[in-house]
Amino acid sequence: MSSVLIACVSLTPWAREVVARRHPGRPVAVLGEGSRRIEHVNDLAAKAGVAVGMRESAALSRCPDLHVEVLSGPVLATAWREFLELLYSRFSDRIESTQQGTVFLKLSLQAARELAVSLQVPVGVADSQEVAQLAALRAKPGEVKDIVGSAEQPLLAITPLQHLWVLGIGAPLTERLSFLGLRCLGDLLAWKVAQRAAFLGAPLSTRLTRFVRGERTRAVQRWQPGEVLAVNLAFDAPLEEPGQAEAALRDLVPGLLEDLRGRTAAYLSVHADTLGGRLSATRKPKWPLDASGLIRTALLTLSDTQALPLGIDTLTVQLSGFSQASRQVGLWPGVKELDAVREVLDRFPQALVKVQWRDTQAYVHDAQYVWVDWLSGSERPSAQLTLPALASELESFLLVSVEREA
Repeated sequence: MSSVLIACVSLTPWAREVVARRHPGRPVAVLGEGSRRIEHVNDLAAKAGVAVGMRESAALSRCPDLHVEVLSGPVLATAWREFLELLYSRFSDRIESTQQGTVFLKLSLQAARELAVSLQVPVGVADSQEVAQLAALRAKPGEVKDIVGSAEQPLLAITPLQHLWVLGIGAPLTERLSFLGLRCLGDLLAWKVAQRAAFLGAPLSTRLTRFVRGERTRAVQRWQPGEVLAVNLAFDAPLEEPGQAEAALRDLVPGLLEDLRGRTAAYLSVHADTLGGRLSATRKPKWPLDASGLIRTALLTLSDTQALPLGIDTLTVQLSGFSQASRQVGLWPGVKELDAVREVLDRFPQALVKVQWRDTQAYVHDAQYVWVDWLSGSERPSAQLTLPALASELESFLLVSVEREA
């Protein structure tokens, strides 16, 4: 199994997903802009009797708690772009999407699991885009369905007919195949090539045959971020020395930090224009970073380009994939934080402790800080032996040893 695979996130239909995430735990439905009829419903609304094609009044009579909403095209496009930027800033710089609700990423299997759990989305993982999308359609929110290696053919064979639109087989053909008794892709592949060509048509049959033989999309394009912070510096003479490069980056980086305004960036890119063309490299900085740390990261990224021996005419530094740094405000954030602390101390007086700093530069942890009681402020003894206790234990051990030898 390769370390980097193709992951697919399937959130179709996207309009229903947007409304459901804005109103979690409620039955929701999406109305058409002109018809005012139900176009999409979630599972809670479907269980209450709301169906696609109903009028708004009929749906509300079936489910009084139903939330109905009309979403315009620009609203859906903006929400989808924000979701893609979130994926770019947190998970991967290779993202490809041709329709709203479906996106492909280059990820490791562990990163795909983190994506599914953190965003509560269904994720499919495979070696190609087509198989990853088929896997994502069979996954649940927060779950990863991987179809990789020797398990690919058996799992593809049981792909249900309603998911074959990924391979170009639409709903009319799916209904006809179901009427003939077919249930999954394996039943269709059991036909002869001539039978599939007669039923599906030559182009679609050829596409399905090539898919079975392994002709699939195995690459993901690099994502072009919407917002990029960039600074550049042109030189009168080509830059060839590391000291000169460091001095140039010291002039460029402080401006980038000011433009960040407290945000973090997922990627730092350095572009070096030389006589032979542009050389580029990208790294993921680890925050929090100050100016000196960002300069060190930029220097390492510049060394990855190997452009200094060629002479740099123009140096460009870019930051992309922005997000606000998260911060934990406390164990019980909110207005009743002190009430929660008081209730815990009333029931368990010894439960909470504070740290009291002594010498932050000390080499030994016991000399750096000490735990104190939350209420009294007295030092809380730890389970480890202190120096006096350790000395007494050593003295008694030596006395016993001398007595045994005597």
